[in-house]
Amino acid sequence: MTDKDQSTVDPTAMTSVSHWDAAYGAPIRMRLPSALLVSTVDFRREIREHVKPGDKVLEIGFAPGKQLAWIASALKAQVSGIDYSEPGVKLSQQLFSALKLPGDLRCEDVFATTFPMGTFDVVYSLGVIEHFEDPRAIVRRHFELLRPGGTAYITIPNYGGVYGRLQGRLNPENLHLHNTNIMSPERLAALMPTDIAESVEARPAGRVTSGLVSFERAIPSVMAKAMFWGVNAVAHLQPFVVTALAPRLVCVGRRR
Repeated sequence: MTDKDQSTVDPTAMTSVSHWDAAYGAPIRMRLPSALLVSTVDFRREIREHVKPGDKVLEIGFAPGKQLAWIASALKAQVSGIDYSEPGVKLSQQLFSALKLPGDLRCEDVFATTFPMGTFDVVYSLGVIEHFEDPRAIVRRHFELLRPGGTAYITIPNYGGVYGRLQGRLNPENLHLHNTNIMSPERLAALMPTDIAESVEARPAGRVTSGLVSFERAIPSVMAKAMFWGVNAVAHLQPFVVTALAPRLVCVGRRR
């Protein structure tokens, strides 16, 4: 990105472009997300409710592109993505190319996007808005990009309860990159732009995980990894969402 591109980024962002460039510096496996992960299964179940074949779907902050690739492959949607990390976009483009999937993946700032407003059937983000001190502008942009009647799907990690308390002890530096003040269903719903949003619903989502907490800071990494997969196996047997252990918050709304 150019200096001009970076200057358009919302000043309330809690993470920088360089933060995400570093995050996407490592290679990834050129395949779709594994259904062994309960978080993958849960997301697929939720997003299926909103996407139908042929829909124009946009992900904000899509790198490394795996969930967007699955939507293109399994749900047969016309997918697009916005991400301001150049390494992240290149990695995603490699993934789409390896999987022979079409996708309009752009390296740009969502606040200066070249995508036209009011054109998408579904606009979604996975763990993006909580990185802003004031997320109202980024939330509004989800709805501005939708056609009338289109659906915005926004999900964030749930550090408002037990996960936040644990992460605050083990990795406070990471926790401070997240706006925990918005992490309740009521506060998340309150961010929706009422002049252009309707039918808003916010709720806890997902099954228990250890992946939100940096347990590798307290125990050997091999044990932390074993814990993750053990908890993940148990979560597959969890029949319903337990509010206190829900790792995510989801808000869904329609464009007026």
